Amino acid sequence: MTTINLISGPRNISTALMYSFAQRPDTNVLDEPFYSVYLFKTNVSHPGKEDVLNSLPQTETEVRSLIHASKTKSVLFIKNMAHHIEVLENPFIEECINVFLIRNPYQIIASYAEVINAPVMRDIGIEYQYNLYQLLRRSGKKTVVLDSGTLLKNPQKVLEKLCSSCAIDFDQRMLHWQPGPKSYDGVWATHWYSNVHQSSGFEKQKTSERKLPPHLEPLYEKSKRFYEKLLPISLKA
Repeated sequence: MTTINLISGPRNISTALMYSFAQRPDTNVLDEPFYSVYLFKTNVSHPGKEDVLNSLPQTETEVRSLIHASKTKSVLFIKNMAHHIEVLENPFIEECINVFLIRNPYQIIASYAEVINAPVMRDIGIEYQYNLYQLLRRSGKKTVVLDSGTLLKNPQKVLEKLCSSCAIDFDQRMLHWQPGPKSYDGVWATHWYSNVHQSSGFEKQKTSERKLPPHLEPLYEKSKRFYEKLLPISLKA
């Protein structure tokens, strides 16, 4: 049994990567199982908040039971957001391979600002990704860093390396999926997944060309320092 724990920043290609792994007949996927825990603990305002709270368990123990119950195939792919993991009492998911999906924070912030007007560092996730990466490495946990820009440049080569790092075979079916909503999407998909629902594979995101609002430039300057520390150790195309 292989459990892949994806720890991603927001407005990244994490959903596309989940769709990719879902094409494997040997894999189950879970979409942001700690989202409800995050909302319950922080009480932040998010689109579709009540639907999220009603759709998922609100305690860590219940979510971990859900994860365990989902291990019915040889591979389980869990899509997690870094800021969801940050509020947990225990950030570790046992016996898993932790994959940190990073993206240039300029693009994350520019995209996120179209949904949330004033994102903060916790929303962006990159500082916590860096700190958690260091913690996991010190604890001897298996870690992989994956940059979304590199993945988009050469999806097959990077996915082959990712699968090799996870000790599973690459499956050609991971490169494509049918457009539209998926049965394993979280209930928040209508608010966040419109672009990926139009896709059938790894494609450059429309959000890549958006400009950064001037009031968010300080957040970018701070967050890019953590991105620049993780980028050199990410998988290469």
